[in-house]
Amino acid sequence: MSELRVQAISSLRAEFSVPGDKSISHRAAIFSALANGVCTIRNFLPSEDCLNTLNAMQALGARHEVLAELTGYGPTHLVIHGQAMKLHAPAAALDCGNSGTGMRLLAGLLAGQPFSSELFGDASLSCRPMGRITTPLGLMGARIETRGSQPGCAPLVIHGTPLTPITYQMPVASAQVKSAVLLAGLFANGTTTVVQPAETRDHTERMLASFGVATHHEGNAIALAGGQMPVACEFTVPGDISSAAFWLVAAAALPGSRLLLQNVGLNPTRTAILKVLTRMGAHMIDIVHHSAGEPIGDIEIHGAPLTGTTILAEEVPNLIDEIPVLAVAAALASGRTSIRHARELRVKETDRITTVVNNLRAMGAHVVEFDDGMEIEGGQPLHGAELDSFGDHRIAMAFAIAGLFAEGETLIRNTACVNTSYPGFAHHLQAILDHRSSPEDFTLPTLCHL
Repeated sequence: MSELRVQAISSLRAEFSVPGDKSISHRAAIFSALANGVCTIRNFLPSEDCLNTLNAMQALGARHEVLAELTGYGPTHLVIHGQAMKLHAPAAALDCGNSGTGMRLLAGLLAGQPFSSELFGDASLSCRPMGRITTPLGLMGARIETRGSQPGCAPLVIHGTPLTPITYQMPVASAQVKSAVLLAGLFANGTTTVVQPAETRDHTERMLASFGVATHHEGNAIALAGGQMPVACEFTVPGDISSAAFWLVAAAALPGSRLLLQNVGLNPTRTAILKVLTRMGAHMIDIVHHSAGEPIGDIEIHGAPLTGTTILAEEVPNLIDEIPVLAVAAALASGRTSIRHARELRVKETDRITTVVNNLRAMGAHVVEFDDGMEIEGGQPLHGAELDSFGDHRIAMAFAIAGLFAEGETLIRNTACVNTSYPGFAHHLQAILDHRSSPEDFTLPTLCHL
């Protein structure tokens, strides 16, 4: 079983880039496979989650060729041969691994195909609720069986059928649900509309535009006419701001630090982490230098004493992946931080509310748990502890950051899961522990096939 061992640091001054965005890499693999020709993807994230989606699209007929790869992980630069909206029945069930994004998006894609298919995942994914997508897809005419040991859970057996367009009022803000319905809408005869209760990540809408598919926006409603074919293109995946968040918190909480993260995705539906850290007292500058499709830019952050804050209800949907590491920031800040309206965290890879609370308490933090979040009284000295990630990549990485500020050694067990979203995290962590600073010290080894 892999583990991370972390000790406190006294300084952090570095410049580097984080791997490609996980959410965008999933979508790039899917839309490229649907396109009318050969697509080139750069800075693809070779994480276990994204590779499962890439392999699923190959099983559906969209073969890919690797031009460059991150040594030991997988492709970062590749071409995908689009199938012009005509996928093929897979020879076997499709493995989604640990990825809720992969499973939910693929379910929307497969609902309107002229064949049956099956999606399955690991034990964690098989416990996560899928009713939030089977319900709207069912309203479109999809026939989906949930065959998990728990009601409404994977494996999913999808009997493809012609779909009817709907207008769907989402009961809970979810980019995954929105994306699944829009993907199904591409194969429906008419216009499908999704109405969000609050703004969610808009990567799907932006990528549809990059691939020449028209959508109509009015308020929080997004409409898409079925039958449109994605146009082959070249696409660059920005660095993942959810991965950058771990280092942003480390730099923000250490007075005197300076960190420059380059080529990070600065999509406005993902940058709430920057607003919260600024509100807590971090000194930060973000500069967009490329804005076609997804905004990409650099983030420079200087550490300063942090103070507690209240995470607003409207911020939660676009902060959901960053809350574990923000809870660590809260423990390092002076004063109280309140995180509520985040019940969604209980149905992630782990129950992230209970896991964060228990691990923070084990390190000496004062935390109160609520059904929908937690309240953290910051400023208590943290001490090293033996912790378990419970197979949750964001828990593993968040508490590696906590260990950088704790007296003694922090040992996090069961950390192979970090490859779900951040291949190379251990390499970057070691560079930080060794007080390295140059971009070369953080560069991950890449093998070129060109």
